[in-house]
Amino acid sequence: MAERASRTVSAASIRNPVGRDGILDVAARLFREQGYGPVSLRKVAEAAGIKAGSIYYHFGSKDEIVVAILDAGIRAVHEKMRQAVLGHPDGAAAAAILRAAIRAHLRALLDVSDYSSANVRIFGQVPQSVRDANLPKRRAYEAEWDNLLTRLQKDGALRRNVDIRRLRLMLIGALNATLEWFDPERGSVEALASAYADVFLNGMLEQREV
Repeated sequence: MAERASRTVSAASIRNPVGRDGILDVAARLFREQGYGPVSLRKVAEAAGIKAGSIYYHFGSKDEIVVAILDAGIRAVHEKMRQAVLGHPDGAAAAAILRAAIRAHLRALLDVSDYSSANVRIFGQVPQSVRDANLPKRRAYEAEWDNLLTRLQKDGALRRNVDIRRLRLMLIGALNATLEWFDPERGSVEALASAYADVFLNGMLEQREV
């Protein structure tokens, strides 16, 4: 009897992720799937298999959970992108570096992390105070792209008349928008990253001799 009870408790603990990290994992998935508004603390608790009051041992409010998820989402994609760029030696071709950065961003967004996906999906839906709390980490990731693009421009790989800030806004915006329509059954993230990199690096129009 004791052995059966032990197995029951063990199985329940596997089914019911508890603790701060477990709550965040469940909440990130729900926010990614449903958006900010429909997800209540009660929904998070039900999905985590815990009582709603248990959440308050770790978080004071729904928005406190949201800030933690937004921060973790940015950290995940930032680290993936930074490591992808650092994986190239000094003097590596600009095209190879940019392809790696684009691939890392898309993989973090579409393959790796509910947190990164939730960040993109709900950032525009959350209260201003929540956005303000997340801005330092968002700005740090934007600065990572700005620094990379500026370095490539100084090295002569990007045209001098390209506005770095506008390029970064266009690039990240286009990559983030894939969250709304990407279907893994119709193609891989690798193929999508390659296609996006081709357009950004080579343009859309055929090059014809004048």
